[in-house]
Amino acid sequence: MGYDDVIKYLGEFGRYQRRIHLLLCFPTIVCAFHKLAGVFLLALPNFRCQLPFEKGETVQFSSLPQEKWSLAYPVDGVTGKLSTCKYYNVAYNEDYLNGSEPFTQNGTLECSSRYLYDQSRYLSSAVSEWDLVCNRSLMSATSDSLFMVGVLFGSFVFGQMSDRVGRKPTFFAALVIQVVFGILVGMAPEYFSYTIGRMVVGATTSGFFLVAYVIAMEMVGSSKRLYAGVFMQMFFSVGFMLTAAFAYFIRDWRWLQIALSLPGLLFLCYYWLIPESARWLLSKGRQDEAFVIIRKAAKVNKVEIPSEIYEQLVEEVAEKKKQAELDASKPVPSVLDLLRYPNLRRKTLLIFFDWFVNATVYYGLSWNTNNLGGNQLLNFVITGAVEIPGYTFLLFTLNRCGRRTILCGAMVVSGVSLLLTIIVPRDMNWLIIVCAMVGKMAITSSYGTVYIFSSEQFPTVVRNVGLGTSSMVARVGGIIAPYLKLLGEIWQPLPLIICGALSLTAGLLSLLLPETHNKPMLETIEDGENFGKKRQASVVAEEGGEEMKNMLNGRSN
Repeated sequence: MGYDDVIKYLGEFGRYQRRIHLLLCFPTIVCAFHKLAGVFLLALPNFRCQLPFEKGETVQFSSLPQEKWSLAYPVDGVTGKLSTCKYYNVAYNEDYLNGSEPFTQNGTLECSSRYLYDQSRYLSSAVSEWDLVCNRSLMSATSDSLFMVGVLFGSFVFGQMSDRVGRKPTFFAALVIQVVFGILVGMAPEYFSYTIGRMVVGATTSGFFLVAYVIAMEMVGSSKRLYAGVFMQMFFSVGFMLTAAFAYFIRDWRWLQIALSLPGLLFLCYYWLIPESARWLLSKGRQDEAFVIIRKAAKVNKVEIPSEIYEQLVEEVAEKKKQAELDASKPVPSVLDLLRYPNLRRKTLLIFFDWFVNATVYYGLSWNTNNLGGNQLLNFVITGAVEIPGYTFLLFTLNRCGRRTILCGAMVVSGVSLLLTIIVPRDMNWLIIVCAMVGKMAITSSYGTVYIFSSEQFPTVVRNVGLGTSSMVARVGGIIAPYLKLLGEIWQPLPLIICGALSLTAGLLSLLLPETHNKPMLETIEDGENFGKKRQASVVAEEGGEEMKNMLNGRSN
């Protein structure tokens, strides 16, 4: 008798579980605020160097008509656009500015005064306040990258904390730190304190979101976890879109950051609404507290749990404690166990690559909306909106078509749609946006599949180690992703092409992994090494071809 059997008596997704699950979905909205805020906090407005003849602090971006820019700023040899980081070394008198040809014989000078920014779209951003442009533009991407370093660090710290002191204390510790540092970021006096503050906020998003996710999933029956998990991810997508609404009304980055942080205060009331995880309490031998929660759930769900069930749970906890003492003397599983055997190593490296690509492409596309052209806010909203059909697609297909088919198909579709931007004419910017959104929708489906697929590939004895390492590899992809948007300044489709190439490659390589749908869970290292070992290359190619054929037929229908 285990806790999963108790859930069968309670109902796999009864009224009590639905209520708590819905409450825990709302914090994911705030996590989305912080993860996507960098798009607007570090927005790059149009800018130009203040020219020598423009005196005083009252000079504005629009003071020099754009038709005169070619007389002041040279053409960048890489982008083919005017480089407003430099200016021609000439005397900017009235006769020169009334001419039509630039004087280039004296060369150019680097901007040494100050930069002027277009305030028609953003009143201010961290980029415009601290001049993170030209030779300092890398600092903008580095700030977002260090935010993801914080996410990686937080997954370790808050993950360990939730296992030691409990899910509920960890949830509220992360919440309080997130609100405090979120407000402090909005008051940061300079770049380095801003970046450190954002890094701390990034760490709390792991504690806040992951712990809420764990509490919600631990009280749901196994047959309902897919639906509960996907529904929770949809709230993240809602938060994604709402971030643009805040940015629309609040055009100053400091007030925007504070406004995105304050909603976290609403969740302090959860202290009286959200229970500790009964599963965690049982694992720590705190049966009486767990039984109080189980009885309350049974009362709300209007079911009765026989008294002998509680007695069996007490006996099971005692047995698990003895087993844990015996296991303490055994070697601790490590990632080296996954890399020691050839077949298991091959599958593990493929899974790691899938995680890396999914994170890189997902965040690369999410943070690249300002480079797509057109209405930046609208692009951002659509980028979040397409996630919802991406997740909905999984509800109808993941348990029918198989994990590998969905993972491979989604990444291939994403890769192909992004690579098509190479051939899109410049005057059809709307088509580039369409291709990017199809790619984002497909990679969302892929990202939602890879966790389930990976958990079924790793044997039980090293499953936590495998998933933990996979998640760490994904964070590395997230750390790299902010630098992709800088490439969009060189050539608009370049970030999309890189993401497309990665996605297409990973999708095709995923055909080398064995299908896990309706297969028994792997228990031992030997099971993991033998699973899929006898599959010949010709069989893989044949099945892969069938999967692609079925996928294309499904699309045509």
